[in-house]
Amino acid sequence: MYKILIVDDEEHIREVLKEYAEFEGHEVHEACDGMQAVEMAKQTDYDIIVMDVMMPKLDGFSACKEIRKLKNTPMLMLSARGEEYDKLFGFEIGVDDYVVKPFSPKEVMARVNAIIKRSAAGSTAENAEALRFEGLEINFTSRDVYIDGEKASLTPKEYDLLFYLVRNKNIALTRNRLLEEVWGYDFFGDDRTIDTHIKMLRNNLGPYRKFIVTLRGMGYKFEV
Repeated sequence: MYKILIVDDEEHIREVLKEYAEFEGHEVHEACDGMQAVEMAKQTDYDIIVMDVMMPKLDGFSACKEIRKLKNTPMLMLSARGEEYDKLFGFEIGVDDYVVKPFSPKEVMARVNAIIKRSAAGSTAENAEALRFEGLEINFTSRDVYIDGEKASLTPKEYDLLFYLVRNKNIALTRNRLLEEVWGYDFFGDDRTIDTHIKMLRNNLGPYRKFIVTLRGMGYKFEV
């Protein structure tokens, strides 16, 4: 059973998602705006927060940034807008996934389950290995990445993606496989999800972006 916080100013959306989540046996809490969500997240540890972007008082992106200052709770954003800029911004502030309205409640729950499973697997993985590739140092246990001695600031999903690429270094990985293994699903994802995160990850790796090689028409490879 997961503890889920659903944040949306539209009551019927909260009710629909709550019905599906409770049917699967999860505990559901509700908030009607970003400010309420931040206060509830301070007081309670949730397994995931499902949050609308456009809300009164405090929008979803701003609420996410406030919560991220305190906790690393996985987040799934809901939005009536599907512009690439919105998705990029969401991923940059640490959002784990993004669903555009109108959506299927079954799809939302599939993404919720996938996000939580991946998050749990990452937090419980026992791997004391630390690897170095020139000036790029990766510590799997502490989830730290250093670039020429300086600690890099990556989003949770960028860490997951980099660690998976490194653990499978020199192996050609298709976009579908990355979706399945890093996001935990294949049906609901698309190539743009992978490409967007690879772009952001490369930007954060600086000169060591060279290790992530694009395989045209296929996917990517961490090549050393």
